[in-house]
Amino acid sequence: MSQLRKFLPSWLIHYPREKLGADLIAGVIVSILVIPQSLAYALLAGLPPQFGLYVSIFPVIAYALIGSSMVQAVGPVAITAIMTYTVLSPIAVPGSPEWILLAATLSLLSGLLVLAFGLLRMGFLSQLLSRPVMSGFISGSAVLIVLSQVKYLLGIFTEGSGIWDILGTLLHQLPDSHGPTLAIGFSALVFLVFSKLALPTLLAKLGVKQNQASFIGRLMPLITVLIGTLLVVYFNLDRPGGVRVVGEIPEGLPSFKFFLPGLDSLQILAVPALLMALVGMVQNISMAQTLAFKRQERVDANAELVGLGTSNIVASMYGGMPVGGGISRSAVNVAAGAETPLASIVAASCMLVMVATAAQWLARLPLAVLAANIMLAAISMLDFKTLRQAWAYDRIDAIALLGTASGVIFLDLERGIALGIAFSFVNFLLRASTPHIAVIGRISNSEHFRNVERHQVETIPGVLLLRIDESLFFGNLNSIDSRLGLELAKAPTTTELVLIMSAVNRIDTTAMEALVEHNRELAKRGIRLHLAEVKGPVQDRLM
Repeated sequence: MSQLRKFLPSWLIHYPREKLGADLIAGVIVSILVIPQSLAYALLAGLPPQFGLYVSIFPVIAYALIGSSMVQAVGPVAITAIMTYTVLSPIAVPGSPEWILLAATLSLLSGLLVLAFGLLRMGFLSQLLSRPVMSGFISGSAVLIVLSQVKYLLGIFTEGSGIWDILGTLLHQLPDSHGPTLAIGFSALVFLVFSKLALPTLLAKLGVKQNQASFIGRLMPLITVLIGTLLVVYFNLDRPGGVRVVGEIPEGLPSFKFFLPGLDSLQILAVPALLMALVGMVQNISMAQTLAFKRQERVDANAELVGLGTSNIVASMYGGMPVGGGISRSAVNVAAGAETPLASIVAASCMLVMVATAAQWLARLPLAVLAANIMLAAISMLDFKTLRQAWAYDRIDAIALLGTASGVIFLDLERGIALGIAFSFVNFLLRASTPHIAVIGRISNSEHFRNVERHQVETIPGVLLLRIDESLFFGNLNSIDSRLGLELAKAPTTTELVLIMSAVNRIDTTAMEALVEHNRELAKRGIRLHLAEVKGPVQDRLM
C-alpha cells in the first residue's frame, strides 16, 4: 500500500471527506453539460462528433491525476479544434481515416513537446506570447470559427479553411440555403444569445438567486440540443436531403490505438504541433493560475505542462483529438461546485458510461444546433476589452494585437502568431534601445534624488547626475551616447559626471568597453566619471 501511495497525487492521498459530496455532484453535472460542447468542438476540428466524447474520458482522468490545478477541466477546446482543422484541411478530407490519423499525430506531437517542456522545467516558455498577442490570436481564431460554422447554420457545403475560400463559397451558395436547417440553426442561436444576455437579468427580477441563475444559464446549451433533437425526431426532418444530423455513432467504447507517426507526417506537422504546444501552454497555465488565484491556491506551471502533455498523448491514442484547458469547461466545473480533481474523474466516468450505453441517442442531433453553440462560444472569445486597454496604455501592444488577429484571419494561424511575436519583439527592442534617462537633483533638506523635470530639486554647479533606467547593452549604446553628449553640451562647466545605475541589471561586454572608452575621453576633457548605486552582481563583473 505504501508503494502505491508514491504514484498517487497528493490531493488524493490527503483527500478531505467533506468535499466528496460536492465533487460527486459537480462531476455528474459537468458530464451532462459538456456533451454539446464536446460534440461541437469535434465537429469544428473536422472529426466525427463522437470523438469529442471519447477525448472527454481518459485524457481528462490523466490530467486530473497529474496536473496541479484543483478545478481546471481539460477536454476539447475551440482553439485547438480550429487549429486542427486549419492545419489539416489542405492535406486531407475532413472525417476521413487519413484526417483522423493526422489529427491523432498532431495531438501526439504537441503532447510530447508540452510534456518535454514540463519535465525540463521550461514552463517559462509560456511567457513567449504576450497577452496582446494571445488575445489577437484568440480573437482572430474566433472570427474564423464563426465563419466556418455558417455552412452548418445555412445547410450548405463549403471547402477550405481560409477566409477567402469560405466567403467566396458562402456568397455563391447563399441562395441554396436549406430552409428547415436555417430555421433550426438560427432559432437555436437566438435562444442561446437570449439565454446568455437577457436570461440572467430576467431570472434576477423573478427573485432567483445569482448562483441558481448562473446554473440555469449553463443548462441552456443542453436544453437547446434536446429541443433541436426532438424537433428533428417529431417532424422527421433528417430524411434524405433534409436537415443534417450527427448520424449513427458506433456502439460501445473505442479501443486504444498505439501508433508511430510516419516521417512524412512528422515533416508536415512539426511546426503546427510546436505552435499548438505553445498556445496550449499559455492558455492552460493562464487559466490554471487565474482559478488558483481566485481560490487562494497555487499551481506548479511545470506540473501543469506535464499533465497537459500526458493528456494529449492519451488523447492521441484514444479519440485522436488534441485537448486543452477549456475556459468554458472549467467555468462549468467551478460553477457546479467542484473542489478537487475528483470532480473531473467523476465527470469522465459518467461520460464513459454514457458513451458505452447511450451514445446512439445523439444520432439525430442536428448539426445546425451544434454550430449555433460553437458560434456563440466563439463570439464570446472576441477580446475587445484587451484591445481597448492596450490602445489606451500602449499603442504598440494594440498594434501587435490587431496585427496578430489580422494575420490569423487573412493569412493563416502560423503566420498570424508569427506576426504577433514579431511585433512584440520589435516593441521590446524599441523600448530597450531608447532607454529613459533623467537628469537628477536633490530634494531640498532631504537625502532623496529625483528627476529635475518632475520635482523641485537642487543641483550642484559643475556636477551632472544622470539616471539610466535600463540595462546597458550593444543595442542602446548609440541612444545613451547621444543623450550624454546633449546633456554635457547643456552644462559645459561640468567637472563631475555621475551615472546613477539603480535600474541597471546587466552590462554586456560592448557596453563595458564603451564605459571604459567614455572614461578615457571624459578624463581628457577634465571630467571625472562616477558610477553610483551599482548593483552587486553588476559591480562584481565590472571589477
